[in-house]
Amino acid sequence: MAEQAKWYVVHTYSGYENSVAAAILKAAENRRMQDLIQEVNIPMETVTEFTDNGEKTVERKVFPGYVLVKMILTDDSWHLVHNVRGAAGFVGADGKAIPLTEQEIYDLGVERHEIVVGFNVGDTVKVTDGPLQGFLGTVEELEPEKDRVRVVVSMFGRETPVDLELDQVESISE
Repeated sequence: MAEQAKWYVVHTYSGYENSVAAAILKAAENRRMQDLIQEVNIPMETVTEFTDNGEKTVERKVFPGYVLVKMILTDDSWHLVHNVRGAAGFVGADGKAIPLTEQEIYDLGVERHEIVVGFNVGDTVKVTDGPLQGFLGTVEELEPEKDRVRVVVSMFGRETPVDLELDQVESISE
């Protein structure tokens, strides 16, 4: 298939998210359409609730009433998803399915990309982009899941912490 699968949002009846997700996967398997409908996701978050009995950790749906489907949109795949019991249709104008953007997918945490960082806290790095391009500094704090690194650079004889994105610095070999 030349087309690339995209993420779409399916509106479901309240409380039917799990059964809709399972039904979509089962229908795709029965009709041998796994190449068109590749993945179904219900975004969940872990929340600590404080009750009279103490605190407990629970999994909660981030968007109740919605299921995310990674699929290649064709007439057949649209009809398969649209006709699943409990599914109210795709989110979009006039019932037309509109895919999520890359930024929306990243913000929702639907697809996790493994982040490999070539440096650690305490390492010397070179700033490769931005107004401090060319400066050397020491990694003070590293948050790969937020695509953030704090580097302490020496400017005008003072140590200055600077927050940068991971791709704005590179490790220098000493």
